[in-house]
Amino acid sequence: MIRMDENYKPLSIEQAVQKSWEDTRAFVVDETSPKEKYYCLSMFPYPSGKLHMGHVRNYTIGDVISRFQRMQGKNVMQPMGWDAFGLPAENAAMQHGIHPADWTYENITYMREQLQRLGFGYDWSRELATCDPDYYRWEQWFFLKLLAKGLVYKKTAPVNWCPHDLTVLANEQVIDGCCWRCDTPVERKEISQWFLKITAYADELLQSLEQLEGWPEQVKTMQANWIGRSEGVEMDFPVAGRTDPIRIYTTRPDTLMGVTYLAVAAEHPLALQAALDNPEIKQFIEDCKTMETSEAAMETMEKKGIDSGFKALHPITGAPVPVWIANFVLMGYGTGAVMAVPAHDQRDFEFAHKYGIDIKPVICAQDGADDTCSEHAFTDKGILKNSGEFDGLSSKQAFVAIAEKLEHEHKGSRKTNFRLRDWGVSRQRYWGAPIPVIYCDACGTVPVPEQDLPVTLPRDVILDGSQSPLVAHPTFSHVDCPTCGKAAKRETDTFDTFMESSWYFARFASPKAHAMLDEKARYWLPVDQYIGGIEHAILHLLYARFYNKLLRDEGLLVNDEPFKNLLTQGMVLKDGSKMSKSKGNTVDPQALIEQYGADTVRLFIMFAAPPEQSLEWSDSGVEGAFRFLRRLWKQVYQHVGTSGTIAELDPQTLTDEQKTVRRQLHHALEKVSDDMGRRHTFNTAIAANMELLNTLVKFTDVTDNARAIRQEAFSAIVLMLAPIVPHVCQQLWQDLGYESSLMEAGWPSVDKDALKLDVLEIVVQVNGKLRSKIAVAASATQDVIKTTALADETIQRFIEGAPVRKIIVVPNKLVNIVI
Repeated sequence: MIRMDENYKPLSIEQAVQKSWEDTRAFVVDETSPKEKYYCLSMFPYPSGKLHMGHVRNYTIGDVISRFQRMQGKNVMQPMGWDAFGLPAENAAMQHGIHPADWTYENITYMREQLQRLGFGYDWSRELATCDPDYYRWEQWFFLKLLAKGLVYKKTAPVNWCPHDLTVLANEQVIDGCCWRCDTPVERKEISQWFLKITAYADELLQSLEQLEGWPEQVKTMQANWIGRSEGVEMDFPVAGRTDPIRIYTTRPDTLMGVTYLAVAAEHPLALQAALDNPEIKQFIEDCKTMETSEAAMETMEKKGIDSGFKALHPITGAPVPVWIANFVLMGYGTGAVMAVPAHDQRDFEFAHKYGIDIKPVICAQDGADDTCSEHAFTDKGILKNSGEFDGLSSKQAFVAIAEKLEHEHKGSRKTNFRLRDWGVSRQRYWGAPIPVIYCDACGTVPVPEQDLPVTLPRDVILDGSQSPLVAHPTFSHVDCPTCGKAAKRETDTFDTFMESSWYFARFASPKAHAMLDEKARYWLPVDQYIGGIEHAILHLLYARFYNKLLRDEGLLVNDEPFKNLLTQGMVLKDGSKMSKSKGNTVDPQALIEQYGADTVRLFIMFAAPPEQSLEWSDSGVEGAFRFLRRLWKQVYQHVGTSGTIAELDPQTLTDEQKTVRRQLHHALEKVSDDMGRRHTFNTAIAANMELLNTLVKFTDVTDNARAIRQEAFSAIVLMLAPIVPHVCQQLWQDLGYESSLMEAGWPSVDKDALKLDVLEIVVQVNGKLRSKIAVAASATQDVIKTTALADETIQRFIEGAPVRKIIVVPNKLVNIVI
C-alpha cells in the first residue's frame, strides 16, 4: 500500500514540490539538447510592486503552454525578466523619498517571490532587468551602429508633451487627448529629439505580416492599418510671389479639379512668412503650438484656420487657389500641406462651410446615391464631372490620366506613401537608458566611444519634478569631446522605454554573452509562442518586429520575424469592469494563494474563460476549483488505499462497462491533447477531465481489470492536468506509485483500440424523418445494416408494406429508407 495523506494540503505540497524543482534545476535549459527547441515567452512585467490578476493570467497561460510542450518531448525555454525603466519609479522617488533604483530592485525581489510561489517554470538563470547597465550598454552600442548607418537622426519636430511628466509622448501614447500614464491633457511643443527610421522598413513590416500565420488576424489588421500604405500622386502648386511651390500628396487625384483651397500647417514656411507682418496670423500660429498632435485628437478637435493671403495656382487649370493655415495639418506628416476638396472630403466640407469657401462637386455617383453635396461631402468614387478633359472617366481611370498628365508636364508623379512615422525615442526623464552621444562645438554630434560604454546614470540626482535630473546634475553633462578633447556636453535625454522591450526576447536567448547577442540567440529564435495583451498590438509588437529586422541586418540574427505565434489574452474583469486600484475592485493573488494554494488559482484562471476572451472574476469559481482538486485528491486516495498490487489490464476480458469507461478516458485524452496543443482552449480541456472524474466516481467495479482501469485513468488525469496544476499532480503521480519524476513524464498517448465500439447505435430514418434506432456490430456490412433496419418492428409499422425505393447507409451514423 502506498502511504498518502488523506487530506489535500496545498501549501505544504507546493512548498515541497517547488523545492524539488529548485534543487534539480528543473527548468534550466541549454542549446546542447538533441530535442526540438521550443521558446515560450510571456511579455515581461514592469516591476510595479505586486502582481495583479492580469499578470497571473498572462503568466499562467505561458506556463501551461511551456509545460505541455515539454511533455511533448521538446527542449523548452521559458525565461522571465523585468521591464524596469519608467516613470513610476521616478514618481515613487518623489513621493516616498526612495531612489528609483532601490524602489525598482525591491519590487523585483518581491514580485520574483510571487512568481516563484505560483510555480511558474522559469529558467531563472536567464533573468534580466532592463535597468541593468550590462543590458542597456548593448542598446547604446546598437544605437550607435544605427547612427553610423543613417538609420538614426535628430531633428526639431512638433511633439506631444505631457506637462505633468515633463516628457515627450509618441502618438500611440496619447489616449483620448491625455497622457497614457497620468491622464494629463497633452500639449503640443517644438523640441529637438532623436528618431529611429522605422519608415525605412515600412514596406517590409507590412509585407512580412503575411508570414505571421500564427498571429490573430485582428492584430495583423491593426498593424497594417497603422503602417498605412497608400498609392497616390505628389504634385506642386506654384505660389505667386514665392520661389518654392506648395507640395502636396493625395490618394484621390481624381478629385483634383474640385480643389477650392489648400491648407498648410502652422509651422509651414509659407505660414511663417505670412505671420511676419500679420499679428492675427502670428497669434493663430502661437495658439496652434499648445495643441496636441495625436491623430485621435486631430479627429475630434474643432477645426480652425486663417487665410494666409497667399494664392497658389492650380497645376492643371492655372486658376488661383487660396492658401489657408489650418490647425488640422501637421508639419511632421507628409509635406505639411494638403489640397482641400470640400465636395468630396467631409473634413474639408465642414471647414469650407465654416469659412465660406467654394464647394465644387466633380464626382457623380454610379449607383444613384446622393451626390449633391448640399448637406455633406460625397466621398465615394464614381464618374468625373466638371473636370474638363477628364469628364466621363471613372475615378480609377482618372487616377491614371491625371497622374500621367502631371508627370508629362513635370508637375507631379505617382508615389507610394505610408501613414507610419519615424519613431521618436528621446525622453526627458532620468530613469531610462542614457542616449550615448556627445555635442561638441567644434566636432558636432560625436558618438560615445565603444570602450566608454555603457553611459550609466548618476545616482546622486534630485528628483523634484521641476526638470530632468540629468540636466540639473552638476557633472553628468560635462564631458570632454572624444574627438578633439575640448569641453563638450553629454546628451541628457534618455531612451523611450520601448527601446528596452523591443529586443529583450533576443537577450534572453544569450543573457551572458559578451556581445549584444551570440550564436545561442540564433538557436532559440524566433520565439515559438508569445503571450500578452491586445493593448500591445501596435506599440510594442511593431517596435519589436522593427528591432528584429535591424538586428538581422546587423548580422546578429537570421530570423525575419521575432514571434512565430501570438496569443493575446483577454482582460480580467470584476463586476463587469477591468480590475483597477482606482475602482477598488482588485483581487490580491497573494491572499488567494495563502488561502487555497497556487494550483487552485491557476486552475480557476484557466477554467473561467478561453484565453483570448475576458475573464469575469468569481469568488465562487475559485472555491469550485479548490473543491475539484480536493475531490480528485480524495478519489486517488481511495484508489491507492485499496489493498494489493494493481494487476496488468487484460483488454480481452473487459466487461461492457469497463470498455465504456476506457473509451471515455481515451476520448477525453484525444480531446484534451487537441485543446491544449492546437486550440489552446484550456477551459474545455479542464472540463473534459472533470467529466472523466465524474465517470470514475460512479464506476464502482472492484475487479482487477477495474482497478487497472482506474490506475490508467487517474494517471492520465494527472498527466493531462500537470501543465495546469503542476504541484498537486507531481504529488499524486508519486502517490500513484511512479518512481520517476512527473517532470520526466511524457504526454500520454491515445489507445485507438480503446476508442473502438463493439456495437454501434445507428439512427434509422424513413423518408428523412427519425423513426427508430438499431444496434449492430461495429464490423457489420452494409447489407446486414439494411436487413436489420428493415426488420425493426417500429420501422415496419412506418413502411406498412409500401415498396422501398432505395436504402441509403451513412457508415456508423444512420440509415435512411426511402419509400
